[in-house]
Amino acid sequence: RLLVVASFFLSFFFWGVCYSPPPLCISRAGKYDYDLVVIGGGSGGLACSKEAAQFGQKVAVLDYVDPTVKGKIKIWGLGGTCVNVGCIPKKLIHQAALFGTALKDAKKYGWQISEPVCHDWATMMEGVQNHVRSLNWGHRVQLQDKKVKYLNFKGSLVDEHTVKGLTKAGKETILTAKNIVIVTGGRPKYPTNIPGAVEHGITSDDMFWLKKSPGKTLVVGASYVALECAGFLTGIGLDTTVMVRSIALRGFDQQMAGLVTDYMETYGTKFAWKCVPKRVDKLSSGALQVTWTDTQTGGEHQDTYDSVLWAVGRAPETKALGLDKLGVKLNQETGKIVLATDESTSVPNIYALGDIGEGRPELTPTAIKAGKLLARRLAGQSAELMNYDNVPTTVFTPLEYGCVGLSEEEAEKRHGKDNIEVYHAFYKPLEFTVAERDASQCYIKVVCKRFGDQTILGLHFTGPNAGEVMQGFAMGFQCGATYSHLSQTVGIHPTCAEEVVKVNITKHSGLDATVTGC
Repeated sequence: RLLVVASFFLSFFFWGVCYSPPPLCISRAGKYDYDLVVIGGGSGGLACSKEAAQFGQKVAVLDYVDPTVKGKIKIWGLGGTCVNVGCIPKKLIHQAALFGTALKDAKKYGWQISEPVCHDWATMMEGVQNHVRSLNWGHRVQLQDKKVKYLNFKGSLVDEHTVKGLTKAGKETILTAKNIVIVTGGRPKYPTNIPGAVEHGITSDDMFWLKKSPGKTLVVGASYVALECAGFLTGIGLDTTVMVRSIALRGFDQQMAGLVTDYMETYGTKFAWKCVPKRVDKLSSGALQVTWTDTQTGGEHQDTYDSVLWAVGRAPETKALGLDKLGVKLNQETGKIVLATDESTSVPNIYALGDIGEGRPELTPTAIKAGKLLARRLAGQSAELMNYDNVPTTVFTPLEYGCVGLSEEEAEKRHGKDNIEVYHAFYKPLEFTVAERDASQCYIKVVCKRFGDQTILGLHFTGPNAGEVMQGFAMGFQCGATYSHLSQTVGIHPTCAEEVVKVNITKHSGLDATVTGC
């Protein structure tokens, strides 16, 4: 018994000696109510506020979301787009769609599955929304635990140290702070020149809270949001068409984009290429009649749908912040805030990060990282700036596409076509073999400098679990990875990821890049 007690106290002592908590800063609020007021309770805002609080800063977060145009969402919980109507529900419904494909594969693997197999939208959405609500609650608890004041106010700026908070009932509250951080994100846009678009259409803000299945759906747009939504709708058995004005996945590697859409077409998603919607009319039956123009032929076409989903871009939530009165500089074309490398705006003591920052990636992890780094700088704990280069991402389409670094087009633009080397491979995932699934779009591309140590400029991968594959390789970009590093890495067998370290055929060679054998 004495040995047990002695062991406990020794463990406690050494833990106390070794553990080094983050250094606390004495709150410098002084004449202000807070050291930091954050407007926006999304991923970036929450990360920034919690990080600041752990350094002893007195922090408040204002978060309020207006209902969607269609009124499908009356109010959101804490967490912003990612938690409520973005990454989280998207990935869960994508998973539901993957289960549909897995059920088909299962028969080839010996599973006896009774027909017909059908999907129930309401059951799925109940589970998804319950999880979202649990995350909303978790964020509130975390703020409380870290002593961050949460205010369900709609915030706007009065001056460089003053924020006005407005409750749903219209009551005003004034808060002052040494520093203010704006992290209000963006919302989906509706086209303004198409009759019936707003009255009869929905956006992704509505999609993830629909109580009933959207039924036969037209998705207008070809961004990653459009393709992800179209992919999971097809995957759960809905008749889905994507209307594309020009190209798919603008800003991404276009060869990879083509593979993604080719796979989706074989998967069952329909595409109306080079088409633009002209009007949306609601028929007496309740169906939506869409009229569109084929820009290649000039011909006019019509079809009816149960839902029309607009995925034509997002607009920053900056208009109601009072930025113009303070002289905060905006990009007049995009409406986004012009930022310096340290996330500062043109007005002292006012900062911004996330989707509302001009030129910033519209990705949750970048907002989180940038928010934490900004909080550390404002607390005097660090001078480190956010590195926005080589940020990995994944498009969760039926065949997932993960990438990090430059596209082949951008690499050619920056370095010249003759100065880059592209290693590539078409491979077949082992899990596709017994299931007899088509793998012609499973592809890997490694874009390198052609000469010298062959620094890797970009890495692209289509296949199962692309995000999981890409996350690991992304770290190599922070270490200056070269093709030699890649080829010297031993693969894990049998995996799709091992095919990345095995690539050895270049586009310049003209040789067949199809992987054979195991």
